[in-house]
Amino acid sequence: MKKLINSPETVVTDALAGMAAAHPSLSVDLDGKIITRAGGPVPGKVGLVSGGGSGHEPLHGGYVGYGMLDAACPGEVFTSPVPDQVLAATRAANGGAGVLHIVKNYTGDVLNFRMAAELADDEDIEVESVVVNDDVAVRDSLYTAGRRGVGATVFVEKIAGALAERGAPLAEVAAVAAEVNERSRSFGVALTSCTVPAAGKPTFDLAEQEIELGIGIHGEPGRTRGPLQPARDIVATVMDAIHADLPLAGELLVMVNGMGGTPLIELYGAFSEVSRYVGDHGARIGRNLVGNYITSLEMQGFSVTVCQLTETLRDLWDAPVDTPGLRWGR
Repeated sequence: MKKLINSPETVVTDALAGMAAAHPSLSVDLDGKIITRAGGPVPGKVGLVSGGGSGHEPLHGGYVGYGMLDAACPGEVFTSPVPDQVLAATRAANGGAGVLHIVKNYTGDVLNFRMAAELADDEDIEVESVVVNDDVAVRDSLYTAGRRGVGATVFVEKIAGALAERGAPLAEVAAVAAEVNERSRSFGVALTSCTVPAAGKPTFDLAEQEIELGIGIHGEPGRTRGPLQPARDIVATVMDAIHADLPLAGELLVMVNGMGGTPLIELYGAFSEVSRYVGDHGARIGRNLVGNYITSLEMQGFSVTVCQLTETLRDLWDAPVDTPGLRWGR
């Protein structure tokens, strides 16, 4: 294992210390592993909290800031944050108008966020939860009941965050978050495995000319393994799976996301194929992201996330955002 770390035991804390040093707009509690906006909660604004295992950066801490999250709670690498951690983030995000939990559909995340919401209720903090489950690759995987939550998490955090910034009440912010999830679908592909620092060896093995189709962001198995093919054929497999589940139509928000170890030259090549596929199926890409937004350590591979836009959702996507991971309009 070759990694730029001090030790497996301190990798998360060291990264959080680096975030604090690099981004004065964030307040980072190294002991509690909580990332919040430096100015604290905005009075009268719905707070947004998300979190999950580390190793997916910039998700979630990189999306704390104006127009997105108010707080994030990173667990250890590929490990859910504990309920007390989520509760502390909920308290920190509470400006008196309630808090929305945005939860990826992994069993540990769902259970721990649910417990934290119950504890917050005991403290008279109103909490709504939206579970993201956009992955069309498999159902009932190693870590989930139902579909996994992956790339649509970025869309939910951005669009719900924009609505919360405008002063909308908790019920409306939760409703738009649920709508984005319902309108989004994702599918991922791995060219290589990744290595969790504490494990010290690859999570799984792939032959030199083999890829995993439908991979999860923690290295979970996908639909099938197959031979390495030209990008156009891999993208066609990905988009066929998405299109079969949610037919492409109208204006789309599309993210071609790197899994951490894929160079941009390859991601842009993949986006070219996605754009061609979308056009061939009578839809159009109105907004896009290309780059690393929800990663899996150093895994080589990519995922595609598609969201069917409405005029309202497009307007909220375009709204100003200022976080380490996304920034425009300010």
